[in-house]
This record gives sequence, structure tokens and C-alpha cells, in this order.
Amino acid sequence: MAKKTVATLQSSSKRLTKAIKMVKSEKSGAYTFVESVMAPEMVNEWLSSK
Repeated sequence: MAKKTVATLQSSSKRLTKAIKMVKSEKSGAYTFVESVMAPEMVNEWLSSK
């Protein structure tokens, strides 16, 4: 049964992209990294937003 479950999960998986953005903190001025996993079509929109 485990093999059947794994095969089902693999065939129904979507293509995702991990995007990492560097954001400057207003309080300390230090840079932090923000990570997000999303569909490839949404990456440019997410990176351009603050």
C-alpha cells in the first residue's frame, strides 16, 4: 500500500518554485531573507512587492 500512495502523490504533484528575497529591516537596518514556495507564474509578482 505504501508504494501505491507514493505513486499517487508523485503523479498529482504540481510544479513549484522556491523564491528567496532579501528584505531590509526598518528598525535595525539589517537584511533578512524571506523564503516562499509558490507557483512559477507568481514569482515575479512576489519579488516586486515589498
